[in-house]
Amino acid sequence: MRLPIRVPVTLVIASFLGSAPRAQDCVECHTEVTPGIVRDWEVSAHAAEDVGCEMCHGEDHQSADDTELVTTVTARSCKLCHRERYNEFETSKHALAWDAMKAMPTTHWKPMELIDGMKGCGGCHKIGLKSNEEIARLKEAGSGYGFASCDSCHTRHTFSVAEAREPEACATCHMGFDHPQWEMYSTSKHGVRHTLKRAGVLPESALAPTCQTCHMPGGNHDVHTAWGFLAVRTDGLAPYPGEDETWWADRVTILQALGVLDPDGRPTARLKVVAEAQVARLTAEEFDVQRERMVAVCSECHSSKFALGELAKGDGMIREADRLLAEAIRIVSGLYADGLLEKPASYAYAFPDLLAFHDSPTPIENRLFLMHLKHRMRAFQGVFHNNPDYALWYGWNEMQLDLTEIRAMAKELRRDKAETR
Repeated sequence: MRLPIRVPVTLVIASFLGSAPRAQDCVECHTEVTPGIVRDWEVSAHAAEDVGCEMCHGEDHQSADDTELVTTVTARSCKLCHRERYNEFETSKHALAWDAMKAMPTTHWKPMELIDGMKGCGGCHKIGLKSNEEIARLKEAGSGYGFASCDSCHTRHTFSVAEAREPEACATCHMGFDHPQWEMYSTSKHGVRHTLKRAGVLPESALAPTCQTCHMPGGNHDVHTAWGFLAVRTDGLAPYPGEDETWWADRVTILQALGVLDPDGRPTARLKVVAEAQVARLTAEEFDVQRERMVAVCSECHSSKFALGELAKGDGMIREADRLLAEAIRIVSGLYADGLLEKPASYAYAFPDLLAFHDSPTPIENRLFLMHLKHRMRAFQGVFHNNPDYALWYGWNEMQLDLTEIRAMAKELRRDKAETR
């Protein structure tokens, strides 16, 4: 049953003066053209608060012949009413998602449909803020939608807070190849308890955290984690306080393979890109702020001692994973140096470029990219998300298999070279 349509008084007055379309006019037309949108709006908080179509879409569009006059809705449109949440979002890693995708060195090699067309990487990274110039370019390229950011979680036109608070709202993007957080969470004890609580098996008072409980406490839209997407940390290109020299040496190797440091350990131009995308923590202070925030969240259900201990296990998993990954990087780098493996022309140095994973010209390099972007991610994210299966079988064990294969392939390449001499 359709709910009554509440038309703002200002619109009624304006309609008599002939200066603006009425919400009723929009509804009457779009009930025929896009009825689903109308039904969603009618049950939304916007409709209940007399927020009509023109407040987001403007007043210039009058008919099917002038749809190009519809105002492009972006997160900045939402800012007019939701300033506090917008300000939080603006500083979040979500807001940087579009720029982070575009910064990947081989993103532009993929079909337009997957990037600017938002049917692949762009379908999730569209949550990032875009400049007016970028939006104009996307429209010119044939991508007419997906600029609003906020509707990635509060899907239009209900824009439901209740929807965005559920873990399924995160699942579209945080699942699969290098973002399997949904699978980890939903089969962890946290996720299972939430499922049972929602089904009525557990009482309403039962502790059952969602993704948002931990990553958006109190509804704060500034979603960050201590380690960042790449799970590397430095203190001004020096070891994080208290770390041992072996772990730091492994991290330097990883930073070189990420193109952040050159072969001599000096910072490169890519360091600025990584810093701006906030995919790593480059000062101890940045890391500590996020770690303290998470400890506070965990302490709502657990003791702080327990929380610190469990998070330290995640740190330790990264240390162990870095040991395996660094060895694999050094093996491939050695093949470049000895002329046994041709370095792609796009690589700046005789190091594998872990951010150029769209371009893996040989099986050994492809295995290294999978080891970094897929299996290392699962190893440490599985620990932080309390999912032993992902941490062990899809993460750590796969990394060990990767390294075994890389060692064997390198040995074979060296043997083949020796036999041809």
